[in-house]
Amino acid sequence: MQAMSRARETEHHSKSHWWYVWIPVLSAIVWFGTILALLATWLAEGGTHRQRYSSQDQPIAYISDVGADFLKPLFVVGCSITAVTFSLSLVIERYLRHSGRLVPTMRRRETVFSVLSVLGSILGGAGLILLSVFDTKRHVNLHRGFLLLFMLGVALSALFTVIEYRWISKDYHFIRQLRHAYFAKGLIALVLVVLAVAFGVMLFKGLNAGAVLEWAISFMFTFYLLTFYYDLRQAKGVQKGQLNARTVQTERRRVGVRQWRR
Repeated sequence: MQAMSRARETEHHSKSHWWYVWIPVLSAIVWFGTILALLATWLAEGGTHRQRYSSQDQPIAYISDVGADFLKPLFVVGCSITAVTFSLSLVIERYLRHSGRLVPTMRRRETVFSVLSVLGSILGGAGLILLSVFDTKRHVNLHRGFLLLFMLGVALSALFTVIEYRWISKDYHFIRQLRHAYFAKGLIALVLVVLAVAFGVMLFKGLNAGAVLEWAISFMFTFYLLTFYYDLRQAKGVQKGQLNARTVQTERRRVGVRQWRR
């Protein structure tokens, strides 16, 4: 009877704490849907053959050109939801790690970088919301400034997150999920940063390829958002305080014994 009771408690706990996993999924869906709607609208209206938007200088429209037109309400709402859910995903990850539902940090530096990654996401999220409000049609300089703020905030958040995961994985080298997490984040973030630098150069020189890079970067950002689903789902079925330095050290010794016996 006690075993059945514990099983029911574990199942209830797992289900009652499963909602947070869908936050990064919601973020990715809303972001992808917003960008896809803007691109589809531009293509449906004729693409490079349509009359250019008032803020458009090149044949291929930038996201901001389409978002500053009649789809601006969609653009603002989509960017706002993405910004909030992106930051919320990192806040939840920090809480779960602190509360013992994800493997805990062993040193203060890892906690510091975790907090910095949250602050970076808030900074980037604020830039994303503001660039959608201050559109390129009416506020060109402000829009570009907030675009830079968005890219810088996301880049810093990704950098701090990768460093945090890297240091944590050194303490828990036997947990493969941690290595997978920071490898995926590091690879996607590196590609995004390289493309963002190229986009900045193209934008400064007024080249048409800048618009293509902006669309590509935006769609790829969806995959970065989805990596947090992989992170948060590792807390499924883990009760508060279940993971701490002592329990993880015990598991490490067990893994070491099994490897030694092999």
